[in-house]
Amino acid sequence: MSPRIHLPSGWVTFVFTDIEGSTRLAQLLGPDYRPVLWEHRRLLRDTLAATDGAELLTEGDSFFLAFPDAAAALTACLTAQRALSTHDWPNPEAAPRVRMGLHTGYAEPRDGEYASPEVHRAARVAAAAHGGQVLCSASTARLADPMPAGAALLDLGLHRLRGFDDRERLFQLVAPGLERQFPRPRTAEALAHNLPTQVTSFVGRETERGELDLLIRRHRLVTVVGAGGAGKTRLAVEVASGQVEAYPDGVWFVDIAAVTDPGLVAFAIAAVLGPRPEPGRPIVDTLVEHAALRRMLVVLDTCDAQPAACAEVISRLLAGGVGVRVLATSREAFGLPGEVVWRIPPLAVDPQPGRTESDAVALLLDRTAAARGGRPPEWTEAADLRRVVQRLDGLPLAIELAAARLRVLSASQLAARLDDVLGTLDAGRGVPEPPVDRGWAGNQQDTVDLVAAASGQSPPSPAHRAVQRSATERHLTMQATVTWSYRTLGPRASRLLRWLAVFAGPVDLATVEWMLGDDSLDPLSVLVDKSMMLAERHASGSTYRMLDPIRAYAARRLVETGEEHAARDRHVAWAQHALHRAHLGADGRPVTLSLYALDPLAGELRAALRWSATGGSARAGLRLAGGLDQWWRERGLSREARLWLFRLYGRIAETGEAIPEAELAAAYHLHSLHAGADGEFGEELRFSQRAEAAARQAGDAGLLARVLAGRAVPLIDMEQFTEAERICREVIDWADEQGVSGDALLASYNLAELLWRRGALTEAAELLGAVRLVEATRPVERGRRSVDMLLGMVALARRDLVAAHEHLLVALRARMGHGYHGRACDTVNAVAVRCALGGEPLTAARLFGAAQATRARLRGTPGIFGTYWLERQADLRRVLGDAAFDAAYGEGGELGLDEAAALAFAVEHPDMAADSVRFRTTGPVMPGPVMPGPMTPRPMTPRPMTPRPISRRDADRREEWA
Repeated sequence: MSPRIHLPSGWVTFVFTDIEGSTRLAQLLGPDYRPVLWEHRRLLRDTLAATDGAELLTEGDSFFLAFPDAAAALTACLTAQRALSTHDWPNPEAAPRVRMGLHTGYAEPRDGEYASPEVHRAARVAAAAHGGQVLCSASTARLADPMPAGAALLDLGLHRLRGFDDRERLFQLVAPGLERQFPRPRTAEALAHNLPTQVTSFVGRETERGELDLLIRRHRLVTVVGAGGAGKTRLAVEVASGQVEAYPDGVWFVDIAAVTDPGLVAFAIAAVLGPRPEPGRPIVDTLVEHAALRRMLVVLDTCDAQPAACAEVISRLLAGGVGVRVLATSREAFGLPGEVVWRIPPLAVDPQPGRTESDAVALLLDRTAAARGGRPPEWTEAADLRRVVQRLDGLPLAIELAAARLRVLSASQLAARLDDVLGTLDAGRGVPEPPVDRGWAGNQQDTVDLVAAASGQSPPSPAHRAVQRSATERHLTMQATVTWSYRTLGPRASRLLRWLAVFAGPVDLATVEWMLGDDSLDPLSVLVDKSMMLAERHASGSTYRMLDPIRAYAARRLVETGEEHAARDRHVAWAQHALHRAHLGADGRPVTLSLYALDPLAGELRAALRWSATGGSARAGLRLAGGLDQWWRERGLSREARLWLFRLYGRIAETGEAIPEAELAAAYHLHSLHAGADGEFGEELRFSQRAEAAARQAGDAGLLARVLAGRAVPLIDMEQFTEAERICREVIDWADEQGVSGDALLASYNLAELLWRRGALTEAAELLGAVRLVEATRPVERGRRSVDMLLGMVALARRDLVAAHEHLLVALRARMGHGYHGRACDTVNAVAVRCALGGEPLTAARLFGAAQATRARLRGTPGIFGTYWLERQADLRRVLGDAAFDAAYGEGGELGLDEAAALAFAVEHPDMAADSVRFRTTGPVMPGPVMPGPMTPRPMTPRPMTPRPISRRDADRREEWA
């Protein structure tokens, strides 16, 4: 430096500059590096030294200057960076990238130089900068007034400079013509992580956290896969935060959501990890070299935005160094060697053992309290909150959005509105309007401008900003979340997703193929891979389930594409096919109907009924209702059955659809039975009469026999027993004449019950013996074993405990084995009577209590045996006393039906009792203790029923029916 240069004193702003990556640039250019270096020096001298700055030192590619004014120093740096970026370099890809650092401090020159720690601080500020970046200290920022036109300073926070114990607040100069987005400053602080700070508490998922933590420790690449809004990012950050101390070189979070081009994925990762692009060298190579000798965990979030590019960078990183591990979140797996794919489950909606609330409910409670100003929900809302999380399938984002709705809705109101999941959750959450442009201002997003990092261009275009907004807003609404995945589907996969939205629950592969009529394995695999469908493995095979919010979205798309009518009609056809298949065995032949086979179909059949009653064919809906007839009654759902039938009648009136009389008769007949089971006896009689009229119009003898066989039921319910018995006899005789006696089986059962009621036990036994074979040949009826149940009742009336025990347990085993829960209640009551007669009063009381509790849950009417059960309970109470009876009855009320049946099956056979005649060798046979009762035992000797004489009145009645 010439001694004639004037060096400022007092508050001096020191400036250091150098070329980033100058060594590699020199190796790249070879002999051409010297002209580039000279041109770089010329441009800096023209802009820096030509101002008020004093050039103290130039060495290689470095400059050291001193300015008396901070604003002038910043202006000079801005001018220099613009000159460098706009210069026409011989090789644009090898243009020098200069980093600059400024610091202002009090200093006095001596002997033509500065001996002050402020100079060292300025050098450290420059060392923290990246090529093309201008950094300054807080003192420079404070004294730089006025700022250059259009320029501003972006606060980068506190950083520890190398060699200094305190922290320095660093600012970045931002202005038109300068790059704006850079990696974090290169400071000595070397923050151990950049994981995002969460503003809400993390709730639940203890098991999932443990599993994922263990996988990361054991494997180098773990991909967390799940549907949008499943909580992948939050869980990954939570687990990664617990491993910060295990990685000396840090845990780094990179969000791929805003990356708009596959070629920029590596730049996004480099922007976080630290290495800058080097002239003439692929950024991936630079990134791999940077990470090779480091031990770090890289958390790549939302990789499904650029899956192929992410897979390439991940494979290179893992191959380049053994100390790098990657935790990725995505809606689909990469398929890389060594990749461990961990599918995140929805939050548990049922509480774990030892806990009062499930994770899903706990999250909703926490977020609801926050939404309501810290006030937790009332205890009266607990049941509705559980309904909400079950309806939302435990999806965390949906639960968060639901909690926001609870600011203005009660829990019951929200639960009632969730038929429209998307509309309810997304209400009031439109896409935000873009902010008003107030000129350039720095923010956190501006520190990672991938386009600028890749090409040096500035600033990002409005289109690019729109894509970035789309990425950041994808979790503001459920619709935006699902759209993010839906737009990546091909035509076949998107069509399959739409059509599967008509299903209410899981489906198997055969159902999917039946639905679409072709090989659907490929598009189904795509949906599973992209987490639009969940694959659930069972012993019998895999099923595929769609979460409710995704189903709601797909259903909207189905309507928008005009495919809804075709898809839902196809679903109704599948439901009819499934019902028919439930009656057949593996060989395609009819088997005994098990109502358990209908339990898994209930949701689908209701969905098919809903469409039939609102937009489809009412005739198809009546057929479905016919298939569900017994299931509805045996599950205590007769009221639901009646509601569906009324809706279907309304659909018929609305559309004018022609329904054959035979099908109307069948519908009216089952409606009558449901009304009786629901205690609506007037409605029962009315629809019984309508069924008879329609059956006569149809001219089908078998149908008419089935309808007429049900005529006695409303009469029995209204206690017109004599008229009911007459009707039953006439129907049986008429059906015999018409050759359709099997269709009058219900009349035989009703007649046997009426005979039992008035004590005609021998005739009842003969009748039942005659129809046993008929029952055995009818798959729909034989699972109920009504003949054995009624023979057991006859045996009880005769106090023949051996016959009663055998018949009743056969009936109970069949009814429980085939899912006839309502009828099983009657059999449990009958076994209770058998126990009371056999000297087991406490067991009898427990069984009575269990049967009554189950019948109350099923909302069933007691039927013809109701009075008998009450009389036997009264006798039992007299034997035990009120306290003992009530205690045992209450114990039984705590039992489920399965437990009650097990208790009944455990009752010892009378022949095995200690006082059984089987074990007596001498002496008279003495009866054991029995309850008092009006009926004396008589031997039951069933024999074929002989025809009774036909009266003139009977003949007239049959002629009238014919």
